[in-house]
Amino acid sequence: MRSTNARRRDGVYRRITRAIAVALAPAAWLVAPGRARLTACQWALAARFPAEDLGGLTAATRAAFEAARTEALWRDGELIGLTSGYRHPLEQARLFHRAVAREGSVEAAWRHVLPPHASRHVAGTALDIRPTEGARWLERHGNRFGLYRTYDNEWWHFEHRPDGRPVRLPHPGFSGVGAAGTDRR
Repeated sequence: MRSTNARRRDGVYRRITRAIAVALAPAAWLVAPGRARLTACQWALAARFPAEDLGGLTAATRAAFEAARTEALWRDGELIGLTSGYRHPLEQARLFHRAVAREGSVEAAWRHVLPPHASRHVAGTALDIRPTEGARWLERHGNRFGLYRTYDNEWWHFEHRPDGRPVRLPHPGFSGVGAAGTDRR
């Protein structure tokens, strides 16, 4: 459970970020007529999440994410930040090997981190979202943008699946077989 101070702090961040977006909207309209809300949102969120890197995401994933977070900010005053998006295969391999060492086996590591060949982060279609309220918003409304939470044990992990809602899996390494005999991992 989050502390009262953390909730209060996040509320202040939400109000300040939205105020920045509102203040920047006229300049955004001059720079990008027809896309002013998106542009002002991008500028305001860049100030709130300066280390965020959207590079490497597929064009469709990036567009869906930016549309979702723009709606979240303007309609509901909710912030959606990106902790991790695209990962280079070597970075994903390093994370996986670290998980193997921590968990004690490859099988146990698969419950938390996937190797590069299986990771949608490497494909540029996975998003690790913050803060928790932003992830909750995305879980409620993300389907309109083709963004879905895919694992029960990772409240922060969403994937761009424009073809429709994937089966929610218990964890990344789940290897059940679906009704049609297909691998659901």
